[in-house]
Amino acid sequence: MNFPVIALNAVPQGRHTKHRDIMDRILADLSRLPNGSALKLPISKLDAKLANLRSALNRVCRAEGLEVRTSTDSANLYVWRLTRPPRRKATKQD
Repeated sequence: MNFPVIALNAVPQGRHTKHRDIMDRILADLSRLPNGSALKLPISKLDAKLANLRSALNRVCRAEGLEVRTSTDSANLYVWRLTRPPRRKATKQD
């Protein structure tokens, strides 16, 4: 064999990504976020590159079925849920 062999029950199952903890905290806050509001995350306190966090957030939200948007300024990353207006019921024309 060219590489070590281990039993399958010793193989780590699931992914605990580098950004998992911050993503869990953001998702928890997004679930309680009132409509018309955004989370304000100070970039200086985030322990990762902004582009990497946005990518991780996009992957996690897509997996959770959430539609979110982000924006930044020089100091903060803003995250909010996309809310859509309620669908109108189709009416039959007589």
